[in-house]
Amino acid sequence: MLKQILLVAAGGAAGSALRHLVVVGCTRLLGLGFPWGTMAVNIAGSFAMGVLIELLARRFDMSMELRLLLATGFLGGFTTFSSFSLDAVGLFERGSSVLALAYVVGSVLAGIAALVAGLSLVRALA
Repeated sequence: MLKQILLVAAGGAAGSALRHLVVVGCTRLLGLGFPWGTMAVNIAGSFAMGVLIELLARRFDMSMELRLLLATGFLGGFTTFSSFSLDAVGLFERGSSVLALAYVVGSVLAGIAALVAGLSLVRALA
């Protein structure tokens, strides 16, 4: 059990660090008016989860250890649904109701679409 916790923790630390870098980079490039970084990591993370699960788990019988490290740990740390929720409420509280709604709908729909795209990509290539 300790080994599993350490795998999730190590993957989560790496994923969280990468998320921070993406959010900082998006903020520098695009400004603070919209949470582009959080939206980007949620969409990219959903796509990566689709690719990872289809390719490694379904096609190559990924070990539980690798799944804990990459899916639960790394991608769990990289994607940010709690940050997403905070950003959505922040937009709403600043009076940007339309932007808040666009952010929520866009993130959820694009995230699901990205996951399906990841699954489809690997299925098409296999």
